[in-house]
Amino acid sequence: MNVTEAAAACRAVREELSAVVVGDADRFETILAAVVAGGHVLLEDVPGTGKTLTARTLAEALGLEFSRIQFTPDLLPADITGTHVYDDRSRTFEFTEGPIFANVVLADEINRAPPKTQAALLEAMGEKQVSTGGETRQLPDPFVVIATQNPVEQEGTFPLPEAQVDRFTVETSLGYPDREGELELLDRRARRRTQTPSAERVVDAATVRALQAVPEAVAVDEDVRAYLVDLCRQTRTDERVAVGVSPRGVQRLFETSRARAVLAGRDYVAPEDVRAVVYPVLTHRLVLTTESTVRGVSKRNIVEAAVSSVAVPSMG
Repeated sequence: MNVTEAAAACRAVREELSAVVVGDADRFETILAAVVAGGHVLLEDVPGTGKTLTARTLAEALGLEFSRIQFTPDLLPADITGTHVYDDRSRTFEFTEGPIFANVVLADEINRAPPKTQAALLEAMGEKQVSTGGETRQLPDPFVVIATQNPVEQEGTFPLPEAQVDRFTVETSLGYPDREGELELLDRRARRRTQTPSAERVVDAATVRALQAVPEAVAVDEDVRAYLVDLCRQTRTDERVAVGVSPRGVQRLFETSRARAVLAGRDYVAPEDVRAVVYPVLTHRLVLTTESTVRGVSKRNIVEAAVSSVAVPSMG
C-alpha cells in the first residue's frame, strides 16, 4: 500500500466515523493517527460525550474485533488477561482468553480499577502480549487500547501511574458538540429505530496492518527531527515541570507525526504535521511541580511555551 492509497482508506474511515458519531473532525483525525501509528488512545471526558460509541464505531469501520472492559474496584488482573480453567474430561487446565484478546479493547473508566489491575495492561500495551501461568501469549494484530476516564468524578478512583500514562500515544477529549451538532444528533436519532447507531465496515484487519506499515516509509528531514527533539527537551527545562517528556514520548511524537503525514497524503513530514499532534502526544506525559499545581498551571501551558519558544524549520 502506498501513501495515496493509505490516505484514501483513512479518509473513508473518517467519513464513516463522522457519519455515526457527532463530533470534532480534528479529534477523530487525532485518534485515527494514533491507530495508524500503532499506538493507544486515552479519552478523558465527562460521561455522555460519545467515548464508547467512538471506540466501537472505529472498530466497526476498521473491520476489527471489539471488546469492552468495564473497570471497577473489584476487577482482577485475570479478569482482563484470562485464566486457566480445569477441564474434567481431559483432566487438564485449559487457558480461557480474557477480553484483552481483541483488536480494539475499550478500557472503560480505567481509573476505577486498583493499580494492580491497571498494571495488567502495561505489558499488553507495550509488548502486545500477556504473561499468565508462566506462559506468554501474543495478542491479536492489530491491537489498540482505547481507555476512558472521567476528569470530574474522582471519588473511588485510582490515578493512573505515570509509567502507564506514558504508554498512551495520545490523550484527547471529544467535548460537547456545538448547537448545530446537537441538532444533528437529534435528527439522526429521529431517522433510525434504535438508540445506538452502527457503522459499516470500510476496511479489514489486513488493510489496517498495511496502513500501519505505511508510515515507516515516510521521510522525516533532519531539521524536522531536530524540531521534534527540541520541543520535547524544552519541556524538561521548564521550572514548572517536575518530569518532562520522556525519550519514549519523543519517539511517539515522531511516529504520530509520520502517521498524520499519511492521513494528509504526503510521504514526508512537514512542521504542520508536528503541530497538529504535539498537544495530544505530549501534554499527558508531563508531571507538574506541586507549586505549579497549586497555582493552577495547566500542562497545555507547558507545551504551548515549548511550541512558541522553538523555531519552526523551513521546508525546502
